[in-house]
Formats: sequence, structure tokens, C-alpha cells
Amino acid sequence: MITMNTKAFGTQSATAPLEKLNIQRREVLPEDVEIDILYCGVCHSDLHTARNEWGGTKYPNVPGHEIVGRVTKVGKNVTKFKVGDLAGVGCMVDSCRTCESCKEGLEQYCEQGNTGTYNGHDKHSGTHTFGGYSERIVVDEDFVLHIPDNLDLAATAPLLCAGITTYSPLRHWNVGAGMKVGIVGIGGLGHMAVKIAKAMGAHVVVITTSASKSEDAKRLGADEVILSKDEPQMKVNARTLDFILDCVSAQHDINAYLSLLKRDGQLTLVGAPENPLPVAPFSLIGKRRSFSGSLIGGIAETQEMLDFCGQHNITSDIELIDMQDINNAYERLLNGDVKYRFVIDIASLKNMVK
Repeated sequence: MITMNTKAFGTQSATAPLEKLNIQRREVLPEDVEIDILYCGVCHSDLHTARNEWGGTKYPNVPGHEIVGRVTKVGKNVTKFKVGDLAGVGCMVDSCRTCESCKEGLEQYCEQGNTGTYNGHDKHSGTHTFGGYSERIVVDEDFVLHIPDNLDLAATAPLLCAGITTYSPLRHWNVGAGMKVGIVGIGGLGHMAVKIAKAMGAHVVVITTSASKSEDAKRLGADEVILSKDEPQMKVNARTLDFILDCVSAQHDINAYLSLLKRDGQLTLVGAPENPLPVAPFSLIGKRRSFSGSLIGGIAETQEMLDFCGQHNITSDIELIDMQDINNAYERLLNGDVKYRFVIDIASLKNMVK
């Protein structure tokens, strides 16, 4: 297979800092789209994978799955994109395409396992995939997305993970007008959930441990804020919510949030706490409540999300950084010191001296 040398930023081990690397990208195959990357969001998954905190990281590792850029080359069989188009790549670059989930447009639940944008198995090269902390990427057109041209490109990048991760469950459980919807946690995921749920027409209630986040929650579109550490507030709001999206990855008392649901209410978890969350049986049984989880979204739904965000002018609140600042950004991410998503200006990588 013909390959091309590509500038990237990644790490050689779980304990090494990210640094400039040279990686090989495949030359465009008949169904491929080559994208000149302009911006790449920084997801907490990037940090977990780079540091092998989930296990199974392949090195060298180049993170990044919130990618936006411009098409520079297309394969001879490509019909969905042309040179010059704005394009995006999210968390997946392939799947088996034949299992029940893939046939239903739910590639994220591929029975064979989808191919992650980074740290996945590349069936073309036989090696592992490299992500968006790089100057270009080559992806099969079926896993490339159209970016609305009215949105700020840098602030659009996080939609490819944080946006779809929150849009998919809100859409699946038919959140809309007449519903009272709780969002737990205001971070990279939570702030997107507030914006999207509000645009869907719901009455949005932010549930947070921090009183200092109340003003910002309302700026983002929340109609109400509940302080979860305030027992009287929690009691007053018991059995008032139709749906809750839990965006918290730290350990927390899930039963306290379940108590806020009405009969037949639904709580969906998109955060990923390190340890199991104990659920008291009567938190569910007493009011026929449901507790579920959700993983990103399929390609068609991700495009739907992007189109929805284009129609409603929704983007992420970001802090734009240069690639050289990524190691410091990881430390700040660990400390929750970002509102609400870091995005890398890939021009800073392209301009580095070889």
C-alpha cells in the first residue's frame, strides 16, 4: 500500500508526554476522502487512551476524534464529497457494515466492534488507526460528515463527540416540548446537552454540585438549576422530571438523581465513572423508572445532529490552543479547568519545523 508521511502529535508510552511524530497515512483509495485537518477537539477519552487508563492502548498513539477540515482529494468512486468541501470525522472510521446494528445505521454498536478513529484496527494497513492530532486524515467516505457552513469551524469540532454523545439519547427518548429534562453535570458533555435539549423545546433543569455554576447554566439555556447537595431543593424537586441525562464521569450517588424522576421516568448515563454505581432497587421499582446508557451515535444520526446544530446555530464553548500546549491542556482537563472544551488549531502543528 502506498503511504504518505504525515505530521502528527502523539505519545510513545503511557508515561511519556505528547510530542511531534511522523506517521504514515494511506494514499487515497477509490472510496476514500482525504481531509486537511483544520481543528481537532480534545476529549477526555484522548487523555484516558494516551495514558492507557482504560488498557489496550497501542503505541505510538495519536489521539483525536473531533475533527473538522477541508477535503483535498477524493477517490474515483466517491460521490458524497468533492475537493473543497468542509468535512468532519467523529469517533469511528469504519465498522463491519453487515451486522444487524450496522444495517440499522447504528455503527457505534457494531457486533464486530467499530473501528475507532484512533487506537482501532485499520483493516487496510493491518496496523492501528491514528487520530486527529495530525495534519491530514484519510477516511472512507461513508464515515465522513458534512459540516454546516454557517457554524464556526473550531467550535464545531466538539460536536463530533460531545455533540452526538448527548444528542443521540435525547433524540432516542424523544425529548421535546412539554418535557422537563434534567442535565447532570456541566462540563464538555453537559454544556452541549443543555444547548441541544433547549433547542429541542424541553424545559431544561441543570443539576449540579456547585452553586457557582448556576449563572453559567442559565447562560447556556437552562430554565432552572438544582443544587444536588442542597437536600431541601432535592426534596422539593423529587418526582418532577421526565428524563435525566447524566453526564458525570466521577463517582456519584445515582439514587439521588433517580429520585427526581416521575413515574416511568428515564435516566440515561453518558458519563463513564471508573467504578460501578450502586443502584438501590426501589429507586427503580417504586416508580417504574428506567436506568440506561448510551454510546455516541451512528453516522446518519451524527449527520442529523450536525444539521440540527446548523439550523439552531449550536456550537461548543471552546478554548482554542496550539498543539504545543496539549500536555498542559491535559493537566488542566484533569483539574476541570476548561470551559468547556479545548480545541487544537492544527495550523500550529503544520507550522512546526520538521
